[in-house]
Amino acid sequence: MRRSASTSIPLATGERLYSRWDFRDVIGHGIAVAQPDVSHAGGISEVRRIAAMAEPYDVSLAPHCPLGPVSPASSLQLAFAVPNFPIQEQSVGLHHNQGNDVLDYLVDPEPLTFTGGYARRTDRPGLGVEVDERAVERAAELGHCWRGPIWRHPDGSFAEW
Repeated sequence: MRRSASTSIPLATGERLYSRWDFRDVIGHGIAVAQPDVSHAGGISEVRRIAAMAEPYDVSLAPHCPLGPVSPASSLQLAFAVPNFPIQEQSVGLHHNQGNDVLDYLVDPEPLTFTGGYARRTDRPGLGVEVDERAVERAAELGHCWRGPIWRHPDGSFAEW
């Protein structure tokens, strides 16, 4: 049974799909939103192919984007190039990035600054961002052992992850 037939809620998937062949198996089978991660699904060119494959099925593209700053810059380039791109996930300013925000690794954060929920297309070369190599080196010197955080509400119930 198609899951989409049992609900009126649009289904989204793709954060753990890595190529157009993976998406081929779900596009046309009831999903409403494809969520490839440009960092994992073959880069800009492959995600552009996934978007083109999804478009005839009226499947939107909303890339998964937990990494940065190159990942959101790449995803925004796609946003301005494909017609079936309604929204962009991004992690700028989220609580789990405190002290280590995506924008901390840019020479100038302006290209990834959102105003009223909207991104502005940059006219800068390439992806439109310049990585602050020294900031990356400082972070590497500190080291980091990341594990999925678990946030809870005041009553102890899970808030996220």
